[in-house]
Amino acid sequence: MPKKKLDPLPSAAFQILLALADEDRHGYGIMRQVEEQSEGRVRLGPGTLYSSVQSLLEEKLIEEVGSRSDDAPHSERRRYYRLTASGRKLARSEADRLAGLLRIARARRIFRGDYV
Repeated sequence: MPKKKLDPLPSAAFQILLALADEDRHGYGIMRQVEEQSEGRVRLGPGTLYSSVQSLLEEKLIEEVGSRSDDAPHSERRRYYRLTASGRKLARSEADRLAGLLRIARARRIFRGDYV
């Protein structure tokens, strides 16, 4: 069986899936949401963002959708992206995997946070 392009899921791709979990966003909106949800620890540059978006599109984890009705008139070039059911399933699986790693780190007294 051929290895999937997104296996294991890169951090940037996971951040993008999380950014799209609650609403459709265009590229710059994804960049801002990732920075906000990571409290400034992750900043995606355009190269990383769009190469990750392309990989996620190819794997059908996200899909391109038409422009939103609340867009400004000059924004017809914006492309909006939406999480697919497969993308949501993969994001959930990755979150579970990371939670498991945190449980191990806590059991080995490496991580003491209250997150998981």
